[in-house]
Amino acid sequence: MDLTSLTMLPQTGSHSTSHSDTMARLDITESFHQTDFPGHLHTQESLRFAQEFEFQDSDTLIVTYPKSGTTWMQEILTLVSSRGDPTPAKTIPNWARAPWLEQYYFRDILRASQGPRLITTHLPYEVLASALRGSKAKVIYVARNPKDVAVSYYHFHKMAKFLPDPNTFEEFLDNFMEGTVHYGSWFDHVKGWTNHRNDLNFFYITYEEMLHNLRASLEKLCGFLQCPLLPEELTNIQRHCTFNSMKENNMVNYTLIPSEIMDHSKSQFMRKGKTGDWKELFSSKQNNHFDDIFEEEMLDSELEFIWE
Repeated sequence: MDLTSLTMLPQTGSHSTSHSDTMARLDITESFHQTDFPGHLHTQESLRFAQEFEFQDSDTLIVTYPKSGTTWMQEILTLVSSRGDPTPAKTIPNWARAPWLEQYYFRDILRASQGPRLITTHLPYEVLASALRGSKAKVIYVARNPKDVAVSYYHFHKMAKFLPDPNTFEEFLDNFMEGTVHYGSWFDHVKGWTNHRNDLNFFYITYEEMLHNLRASLEKLCGFLQCPLLPEELTNIQRHCTFNSMKENNMVNYTLIPSEIMDHSKSQFMRKGKTGDWKELFSSKQNNHFDDIFEEEMLDSELEFIWE
């Protein structure tokens, strides 16, 4: 089995699962370590496998809370490893190039992959803490300002049939601030990972920093990865990692996924890719309340975010 034969994997529950069985799991929620995960992509077995995973020192792990720049970093690291050659990015879906550690199909892709492994996860730190203890695996954490995350995640809930109906934005925002949405609390996620940065081979970058100066972000990343690139290779990566380029690439825009699972007529997977979109949905009351919660939750954190 090669990676290209795994193109359609996230559409099915397993190789032996029928279409109707798979669709039934759209309504399933798996709870693991007091965090909810969509049953369409996660099982108790796949989540335990992730928790007990044996990392290799040559692994690179992308860590994000959902809607924080995951797809962007997957694309960037694919192109860094190919030295700017767009072929893998244009021919292999991102979930086969940088599979999610906790999703059920991960083991199949692992068996098919060769060379240094690029892995993605949305898991909180405490789930992977023991698996990463003592490992030299490179951990790349991408954070994004949580107001934009909340808005992007709300729109994603409207199109992803494997996530609960978000109802109104007001209701969704309350759940987001309380940390009761799928994948848990943004605050706990970002603090959990960044508070342990000194225990890991860790690189931290923000979505806003990449948006502001992609070239400088690429140079920093390449320094961390010990993968120096030529100026023209960096230029190629920049060109293929623009929002518009990725939006048109069906290996990253999720248009390969059937509409019964991701309905692009409700919202596109790649919507705007900008900073400050939250201002179009947040009322001043919601904004003030969010600021209060943020201040309280991030009191002991030195992390700073660009909001617009």
